[in-house]
Amino acid sequence: MAWALLLLGGCFEVGFTTCLRFVDNFRNIPWTLGFLVSAGLSMLLLEVAARTIPMGTAYLVWGGVGALGTVLVGILWFGEPVNAARIALMLMLIACIGGLRLVGNS
Repeated sequence: MAWALLLLGGCFEVGFTTCLRFVDNFRNIPWTLGFLVSAGLSMLLLEVAARTIPMGTAYLVWGGVGALGTVLVGILWFGEPVNAARIALMLMLIACIGGLRLVGNS
């Protein structure tokens, strides 16, 4: 359950980084509220997951999921560049996150 919460927290990290693109110095109220809610939920889920998963592992996975998701949002919705090296690095990040899950708490 902790791993599912951690992955969900990483997804909310993608939400707050995406909202951050539109907050306009925090003057755009709907996007600012989206940012605040997403950031709060993301941090809450990280904290809950870190009660079971070692903090270093939880933070690394949370940040990795958020970074990977943010890169994908950038590529799919904002037209950011995609090339073989970028894809290879994203696949390595996925492999690292999966590897951390496999070694668990050992």
